[in-house]
Amino acid sequence: MPTEVLYRKWRPQRFADVSGQELLTRTLVNAVKSRKVSHAYLFSGPRGTGKTTTARLLAKAINCERNAPGAKDSDGEPCGECASCRSFGTGSALDLIEMDGASNRGIDEIRKLREQSNYMAMGGAEAHKVSLIDEVHMLTEAAFNALQKTLEEPPPHVVFSQATTDAHMMPPKIVTRWQRHE
Repeated sequence: MPTEVLYRKWRPQRFADVSGQELLTRTLVNAVKSRKVSHAYLFSGPRGTGKTTTARLLAKAINCERNAPGAKDSDGEPCGECASCRSFGTGSALDLIEMDGASNRGIDEIRKLREQSNYMAMGGAEAHKVSLIDEVHMLTEAAFNALQKTLEEPPPHVVFSQATTDAHMMPPKIVTRWQRHE
């Protein structure tokens, strides 16, 4: 009998399922619905408040076929049924590049992330590559400098999402480049 970790089984699959973050989720739903998604987001707060989950949901929503330009029934939420949503749900989405900043904190890892981000998204011309760095505050100074270079001139098809428990440990010059949500 296959086992599944409870936090994966019960992880929210829609913004509406995220508990205690109504303002944040409403803001993100409206951004997706109006197709005015920022190129960089920083989710900060205590452990267990849904930062990484929200970043994954954003990636899922902006690549959902129902939210594609020209779609008539877009509500900003991921549908959970299209091929893109299913790939995000199973963890096999090629348009999501995830990195753990606590264990991959050097400049080489950021260079690799930048290189992967340069490839077009697999979901078509309107899809986005989403680069998610969890515990981003753990990056080295050189890694932050490399990341800043990318944030200053982001590829148009890439959205950067970062999650951290300690935003105050990050260089201010980097934090100002992201749309920040606490």
